[in-house]
Amino acid sequence: MTDPLIRIENLYKVFGPSPETVMPMVRDGRSKDEIRAETGHTVGLRDINLDIDQGSIFVIMGLSGSGKSTLIRHFNRLIDPTEGTVTVGGVDVTRLAPPDLQDLRRHKMSMVFQRFALLPHRTALQNVAFGLRIQNVDRADRNEKAREWLRTVGLEGCEDYYPAQLSGGEQQRVGLARALCTDPEILLMDEAFSALDPLIRSDLQKQLLELHRTLRKTIVFITHDLDEALRLGDWIAILKDGALSQVGRPEEILLHPADHYVEDFVRDVNRARALTVGAVMSPATCQLTAGTIESGQTQMRNTTEDFGYLFEDGRYRGVVTRDALAQADDGGGALAALAKPGPTLSLGSTLQEALPTALDSAFPVPVVSEDGEFVGVLSAKDVARILANGT
Repeated sequence: MTDPLIRIENLYKVFGPSPETVMPMVRDGRSKDEIRAETGHTVGLRDINLDIDQGSIFVIMGLSGSGKSTLIRHFNRLIDPTEGTVTVGGVDVTRLAPPDLQDLRRHKMSMVFQRFALLPHRTALQNVAFGLRIQNVDRADRNEKAREWLRTVGLEGCEDYYPAQLSGGEQQRVGLARALCTDPEILLMDEAFSALDPLIRSDLQKQLLELHRTLRKTIVFITHDLDEALRLGDWIAILKDGALSQVGRPEEILLHPADHYVEDFVRDVNRARALTVGAVMSPATCQLTAGTIESGQTQMRNTTEDFGYLFEDGRYRGVVTRDALAQADDGGGALAALAKPGPTLSLGSTLQEALPTALDSAFPVPVVSEDGEFVGVLSAKDVARILANGT
């Protein structure tokens, strides 16, 4: 098992003139409001421990004041912790000298902000190329690379436009291109899409996922929107009052909320759109292999099911029932002759996409991986249970 690219350990942040004097109260579990009322200090983060794997999209979410923006600013040390460590690629960022910290910000991490943070007096091309200019890259080379990234984010032809001449969505695409132009290993995105209209926001989410599939950058994404978190995140961390309420895969957050705070977050989520077949399917049962009817009868005797799923040469052939096997006359005949063809489902399909197929099938529908492997089954009963009970 490889080490995480980013590791946060025992991280605390207290804002105020003398944070070290407040730490005993924080460790004793005193509330944020109590500490502020008694000392005038504000607890920003409380004992945060996180591992972020290379190449993943890790979403940090919570309501306003939960500490999510404070946390992400510790990654590139825009904020110094009161206590704790932030390790990136095995290096403790909290101990970096100014030149090494500058190098980290210029080469290893880039940031995309909520309000775009473009330079208003520079064109789109100049904004995208700005990071390379700071790195002293030759003008011709940096402009060529900036043009490539503008094309990548769909802004070819806008190179000479100033930010004021672009829409909000276009400005954020410039911000994304600027962040990627320096080829950072880590992309920090702080509420990057929250200021945009819903349709533009959805389009940028889609583009970010496409870029991630191509580039495999490590992305740390801050949002207060659970739907956005579920769509984007490989992992989700939910913060409340500076402390972690839960960290898990999207389906774990939805199906097994850790506390009432997380339950409130997930209560109104459309599970049919948010959950995939792979997240809720039951284990694969009674796979029959190609052969004769007699061999099928032998295989069926080893299961309590009344039917089996026949796969032949990596391809699904259909359902074979126990009754059909019992009534078959020719034990030496082909087992495939008894198979009733039917549909399959893919791991990544949403429950919304899978529901009509599950409802129309007399048997649980087999789920197959991209290479045709039988990995599970999904029944209408499974779907109904998940959508009705949420667990």
